[in-house]
Amino acid sequence: MGNQVARVGNTSHRKVESGAATGAGNANHGTNVAASANAVVSKSEPDHPNSHTQFFPIESLAKTLSQLSYQEGHVNGITKSVFEKYLFPTHPELSEKLFTYLHHNAHGTTAYISTTAFKQQAEKFLSVMNDQAILENYIKMYSNIKNGGNVTPEMLRALLMCCYQLAMENNSTSLCLHSQQIINAVVVSCFHGKTSLSTSYVSNWIGQHCPRLVYGLQRYVVHVLTTAYRNGKALLSKEQPQPPVEMVTPVLEKSDREFPQANLLPISYVWLLSCTLPQCYLQTNDSPKDITHALIARRTGSICPRHWTLLYNSGEHGTGANRFLHHVLGYRGPTLLIIRAASIEKDEECPTFCVCSAVEWRESHLYWGDEDSMGIQLIPSYKIMEKGPKILYLNTNIRGYPHGLRLGSDPRSPLISIDESFHSVSIAGAPYRIASLEVWGCGDTKLREKQLEIKKWQVKEAEKQRVVKLSASEWLDHPDRYLLELAGRASYNESNK
Repeated sequence: MGNQVARVGNTSHRKVESGAATGAGNANHGTNVAASANAVVSKSEPDHPNSHTQFFPIESLAKTLSQLSYQEGHVNGITKSVFEKYLFPTHPELSEKLFTYLHHNAHGTTAYISTTAFKQQAEKFLSVMNDQAILENYIKMYSNIKNGGNVTPEMLRALLMCCYQLAMENNSTSLCLHSQQIINAVVVSCFHGKTSLSTSYVSNWIGQHCPRLVYGLQRYVVHVLTTAYRNGKALLSKEQPQPPVEMVTPVLEKSDREFPQANLLPISYVWLLSCTLPQCYLQTNDSPKDITHALIARRTGSICPRHWTLLYNSGEHGTGANRFLHHVLGYRGPTLLIIRAASIEKDEECPTFCVCSAVEWRESHLYWGDEDSMGIQLIPSYKIMEKGPKILYLNTNIRGYPHGLRLGSDPRSPLISIDESFHSVSIAGAPYRIASLEVWGCGDTKLREKQLEIKKWQVKEAEKQRVVKLSASEWLDHPDRYLLELAGRASYNESNK
């Protein structure tokens, strides 16, 4: 992910003491950059009035925030209230967490943070390029950073909700009835009933099961810190909320009240899956043509894919292996199979799983799939069940081999096994009745168009086989004529001419 920012050198340079004698007038640009980096990295170094960062946006932002803090509170520094009011007016919790994180790392002894310390810590925060290090920063930010740095379920839930809300800001389907359910599934899976975990454990778990969780959050924070200064002293406090731009997506959640039979993939599930799935499921050649859509996609990083297409829905297209094969075979792109098992008790959540195939589905007596094939448990707890090559199996007509659909590297004990009728499923040996099946195509529109063209061609060929045109001479020697005569049907022979 990284932070795509450009640095602008200051006209003034910081003097660097060195054991080796060097001419101050001949100090090169690389020495100045190294001196600035050393000032940022060092946590214990006291603030010097002559120290400068070399990142112009942060320099300008710190100056403006300092002036506003002095005007509103007569403080020679940057206060938390000014930080929230002028940078994150619509996200107060994120503002409080980020300010506390910067203040803690600056070893501040006052309620506010000095201007120099803010510049140092902000540039240090933006200089982190490693994805795992960025994730760890946000886990620490939402942890009990002042009292040991442990993470509670409520803290992780707050981070997940912040990431989800930011991803849904410019999406017309932001209201999702299942958002709390899927977020709670992540928390339950991570904590396993424990009340507190270390930041390192949580960051490692998230990095394994939801590696792109904070991508949108990081890009939003970087965007605010590096562009807010352009609005002058008002910064972002008077920024008018933009009208919601409808990002066209087929993954629309429908209200149960309006569509009681609809059971499509909720948008909150799509968001979390996009934080987990490999890039082949998320990338597409279809880029937004509208400039507004393109800018929003670039800013948010296209958190939710727009190109997923519904290939098969058991509630609409019918149940059974034949219906599944008819709608899925021939699609030469990545697909997601969503399996909803019927819960035993009415009050229980329906166990939901996702079988991810990065290659085209095919029938075979052998296991297939590449390294991006995987199985994910969505509900009641969220986790990657297995990932790797040759973990998928589909067979409905080859004799002598098991029939049905399977996922798992061990043929003797598959993690997911759908029977040959596609009416029941076994999850790690536990049998369930299938409530619904959905298959989503994750390729571009051209793949879907090719699949539909193939199906149209197959229908035409079938129609041709039904209508057989015979000449009079061919009909005289045709075996069907003899069968009709035996049944008493008048024949068209020479006497009828």
